[in-house]
Amino acid sequence: MEAGIVKSKPALGFLTVLDHPQHGLFGGYLLLNLAGRPLEFHCTAPIRPNRAQQILYGPTLEAFLYGEQIGVTLMAQVKTQPLLVCTDREPVLAVRELVEIPVALVLAGEGSTGLATFAVGRNRLAVPQRAGGDRQRIVESLAEMAESLDLAEPFTRIREAIEEAQQAAR
Repeated sequence: MEAGIVKSKPALGFLTVLDHPQHGLFGGYLLLNLAGRPLEFHCTAPIRPNRAQQILYGPTLEAFLYGEQIGVTLMAQVKTQPLLVCTDREPVLAVRELVEIPVALVLAGEGSTGLATFAVGRNRLAVPQRAGGDRQRIVESLAEMAESLDLAEPFTRIREAIEEAQQAAR
């Protein structure tokens, strides 16, 4: 390897949004290497939609806030481009229309209407029907490590890190 050239290692992204009743929405984005160690972590300041946004965006407000406002902002901050981004919040899937990286919902229970569900190892995932090609990309990207992956666990780390940052700011 030439001096000064660092090869980027494969990574997985985990993006979630927390709704704090007092402060608003906080986004958190954790990039892990394939061994599960953190490479980068970013979070947003709280976002609270104003009344005009609530009226004008109507039923599309969550997808706008979670995907366009929070998701795109966080994904633009990272130095490492992940193989895929996982989320545990369905409205975050709206970010897929704005990025080239596959985005999958990690399912805890049954899938939602309008989503294509599939399994990777013991993980149940879903992608929007219109992004059905992502399914194959995700399965291929995770094939070698599918059985050892727990794609739900990193969201606990993100929530705890955001809560810790909130307490430190008080």
